[in-house]
Amino acid sequence: MTETATAATGTGTAGGRVRKGRRWIERWDPEDEVFWRESGARIARRNLVLSVLTEHIGFSVWSLWSVLVLFMGPEYGIDPAGKFFLVAVPTLVGAVLRVPYTFAVARFGGRNWTVFSALLLVVPAVVAGAVMRPGTSYGTFLAVAALAGVGGGNFASSMTNINSFYPLRKKGWALGLNAGGGNLGVPVVQLLGLLVIGTAGAAHPRLLLAGYLPLIVLAALLAALRMDNLAPVANDTGAAVAAARDQHTWLMALLYVGTFGSFIGYSFAFGLVLQGQFARTPLQAASLTFVGPLLGSLARPVGGWLADRCGGARITLANFAAMGLATGVVLVASVVRSLPLFLVGFTALFLLTGLGNGATYKMIPGIFLARARRRGLTGEAAAAAGRRLSGAAMGLIGAVGALGGLGVNLAFREAFAATGSGVPAFAAFLAFYGVCGAVTWAAYLRRPEPGPTSADPAGTTARPAYADV
Repeated sequence: MTETATAATGTGTAGGRVRKGRRWIERWDPEDEVFWRESGARIARRNLVLSVLTEHIGFSVWSLWSVLVLFMGPEYGIDPAGKFFLVAVPTLVGAVLRVPYTFAVARFGGRNWTVFSALLLVVPAVVAGAVMRPGTSYGTFLAVAALAGVGGGNFASSMTNINSFYPLRKKGWALGLNAGGGNLGVPVVQLLGLLVIGTAGAAHPRLLLAGYLPLIVLAALLAALRMDNLAPVANDTGAAVAAARDQHTWLMALLYVGTFGSFIGYSFAFGLVLQGQFARTPLQAASLTFVGPLLGSLARPVGGWLADRCGGARITLANFAAMGLATGVVLVASVVRSLPLFLVGFTALFLLTGLGNGATYKMIPGIFLARARRRGLTGEAAAAAGRRLSGAAMGLIGAVGALGGLGVNLAFREAFAATGSGVPAFAAFLAFYGVCGAVTWAAYLRRPEPGPTSADPAGTTARPAYADV
């Protein structure tokens, strides 16, 4: 089977709608090893590469204000608490947009929505350039920062799209690579911000914004020319309702708050914490902020790879334990005001958020496949049921997880407003990681769920039901 044989030049249908155009693929069955070997892998890889590019730029735009606040000196009249709230606003908007962005892929096509959502990034970049000057009201800054939330929505549509392209056995690596490449947009925009501050000075934030405009257009153009829409993919309202009613959707959302929510929250807040807690200048803060997000982004596909081989639940539990230790180091460093120790602990924390991020996302399709099998389904019927619910659950989990970034920044805002330090916030994060570890162990590693399976009709197995997810 060749690529041209699977790509539609005529029409296809999904959900009762006619799909027309050269970039629509009518048949897609990645679980068929012959199909995957002969044409599927090549097509999926091409779409993955371009998905990573567009999602990367989306993350950069989403995290723009974590960098722009470093350009805001005393002349802007915004205190540290106000800046933490300013970077929290895009996090909130991006989290909310992840739900409709998830369903947009099936409604409009993965390629079509990627092009549109990429071009939409022009708006927050242009408007931010228009208002970035002293004297602009705080309310205006909040409204413009909210526009950057569209970059956060891109993650949900990108992950939903790539999830449809890959077979279950390769989802951990593919989703981890897609997400990790997207997450790299955070340290890249911070590095570019450092470059601007170090060369042109803190009075020229528009140089950073202008640099992204041609990149946005280029990404949209490449997506239009080389990405594909999958005609068999359709929105399933019943699956969305079923996923929302399933306790595992919300358990995984909690774990995703602990991993991705921590990553994006710390990425947005790190520079402000360095300025507020350790009196770093904008240039000094910018020279340090990119390292943690960079390591966390690179670690995400590694977390997916480890989960593919060792089981996502095992990796996730070990990761939360390590995150607790790293947070303890950060907490001690904050109390004794040791910047070197703080940087060691926080860098380790960033690395672990990335590892855990990849592991938790790998768990989602595995959990819903395991649940289908425990209902007595086998073979392709179980795989189809698992894909149906996991695809619907990913949008909800991604949206709730992103709200963790909002929680991180609000916790820092309250801590600095009350004490001038992040110590109370770090203590709260330490307790939360303990809760996440306990939930992982109790729900996925402690004991099997009651009830029979097709392989064990008597329900007598002693193996944890989700040990290998």
